Amino acid sequence: MEEFDVAIVGAGFGGLGAAVALADSGARVVLLEQLRYAGGCASTFVRGGARYESGATLFSGFGEGQLFRKWIDELELDARFEAHDPLVTLRTPNFSFAAAPERATFIERIVALEGVPAKQTRAFFAEQEAIANVLWGLFNAPELLPPFSARMVLSHLRRLPLYLPVLRYVGKPLRAVLERHGLSGVEPLEAYLNAVCQITVQCGIDEVEAPFALGAMDYYFRGTGHVHGGIGEFAGAVVEALAKRGVDVRYSTAVKSLNPEGNAWRLHTRRGELRARNVVANLTPHALQRLRGFEANDVPKRLRALNERVEGGWGAAMLYRRLRADAPLSPHAHHLELVADPSAPYQDGNHVFCSVSGASEQRTKNGERTLTVSTHVDAHTLRSDADAAATVEGVQQRMRATIAMLAPELDDAMTHEMTGSPRTFQRFTGRDHGFVGGIPRRAGLSAYRGLFAGAIEPGLHLVGDSVFPGQSTLATALGGGRVAARVLADFGAPKRLPKPPSRPALPVGEAAE
Repeated sequence: MEEFDVAIVGAGFGGLGAAVALADSGARVVLLEQLRYAGGCASTFVRGGARYESGATLFSGFGEGQLFRKWIDELELDARFEAHDPLVTLRTPNFSFAAAPERATFIERIVALEGVPAKQTRAFFAEQEAIANVLWGLFNAPELLPPFSARMVLSHLRRLPLYLPVLRYVGKPLRAVLERHGLSGVEPLEAYLNAVCQITVQCGIDEVEAPFALGAMDYYFRGTGHVHGGIGEFAGAVVEALAKRGVDVRYSTAVKSLNPEGNAWRLHTRRGELRARNVVANLTPHALQRLRGFEANDVPKRLRALNERVEGGWGAAMLYRRLRADAPLSPHAHHLELVADPSAPYQDGNHVFCSVSGASEQRTKNGERTLTVSTHVDAHTLRSDADAAATVEGVQQRMRATIAMLAPELDDAMTHEMTGSPRTFQRFTGRDHGFVGGIPRRAGLSAYRGLFAGAIEPGLHLVGDSVFPGQSTLATALGGGRVAARVLADFGAPKRLPKPPSRPALPVGEAAE
C-alpha cells in the first residue's frame, strides 16, 4: 500500500493552499480530486464545448505582495490577471453604480449618487478603511491567522492597541455603524452594502457582524479582478506547478471512505487504497462526516456544530449562457450585480451576480462568450422541499425577469441557456448538497468560532470556506496554508526527500453529466 506524509482531499483553493505550503517541505504529499479539474467552487467547467465559471464572482488576492501574486511569481505560473474599471456595476431600478478598483475614485462615485450625503459617507469610509487595514494586515501576515496557539495569542495581545477600533463593533451588525454615521436609510448606500456583503460574508447589513463586513468592503481594493480564461485556468496552473515540485496529483480520484489505522489514516479511493499520517480535507463538514461513516450519534461535537452552521447558509441557483460574439458588449470581462427590489431579501432571483467572459478568452470554438449568473437560495429548505425542482425553476424565472429589467443587453445577446441548481452545482464542484459560500458571518460572538480550533480528530484537519476565516477564495487558500504549517509543526518536517520525476497533471475534461 502506498504511504504518504499528507493526503489532501480536494483541490479547491483550501486544498491548493495546503499543497503549496507543503510542496517544498520534504513531505510526501498526494492531492486527490474527485473531478477532472481543480478549483472546487472557484472552478471553470466545460459543457457543450463552452467553458463556464462555476460561480459568478470576482477574485481577490492578486495585488502586489498578496498570496496569489506570490504564487504566480514563486511557482512561475502563466496566469493573466485583469482589473478593469469598473470591477462590477451595481444596477437597481433607481440607480447604477460603477465600482472602481481605486478607493478615492470609488468614494467620489458613490457620494455622487442622488441622496447620498457626502460628509457622513466620507467619514464612514474613513473609519471603514482604518478597520479594514487592520484586518487585511492579518492576511498579509498569515502567521497571525487561526488556528491560534498560546504563543500566537501573546502576539495578538501585544498588538491590542491596533485592534481597538475593531473591538468597538464586535458583536454588532453593520447597521450599527451606519446609524453611528447618520447613514441608516440612505438607499443607494444600503443597496450597495447589502449587495457586497451578500456575496462576500453571506448576509446583509442587518445581520452581518460589523468587523467582517467592514473588512469585506475593501474587497474591490485588494487585488480583485478577473483571471483571463477563468479562475479554473489559475487553479489548473497551480496544480501543474505542484506536480513539477513533487506533489502526487490525482484527478478523477474520489475518496470513498476515511478511517483511522494506528497512527495514520487509511483512504479508500476510486483508484485503490493508500495510507497517510495526516489528512487535510478540503471538504464541507457534511462530506467529511460521510467519508468517516459517522452515525448521527457519533459525530464529533465540532463537526456537528459546523454542519448546523453551514445549513444556516446558502446554495445557488444558476443560469449559464452563451452570448453572440458580435454582441455590442464591452470587450473586457465584466461583472454586473442586479437588484430588482432593494427593499426585498437579496436572494431567490431578486439579487443576481453576472460574470461575462472577455471577447479574447476563446471560451467557445465559434468565439461566443459565456455568462454565468448566480443567486442565493436556501439550500437547507430545498432539501426538505417536496417540489424542490419547481421551487428552483421559479427562482430561475425571477432571475430572468431581473436580467430582462436591468440588463436587457444580456438577453439580446443570448444564443443558448443552461440552468443549474444546488444539485447541479454539487455535480460541477463536488460540494455535498450544493452548499456554497461557507458560513454566514452573522452578528454575535459566534462569528469568531474557530479561532482556536485544531484538528477534527488527531491527524485529520478540515480546510475550506466552512473553517475560519473561510468565505473568499483568498481566505480559504490562506487557511489551507495555515493548516499545512500546523501539520508540519505537529509531526516535524521530514528531511528533504529526493524529488520524484515530474508527472503532468491530467488535462481538464468535460464535466460529467
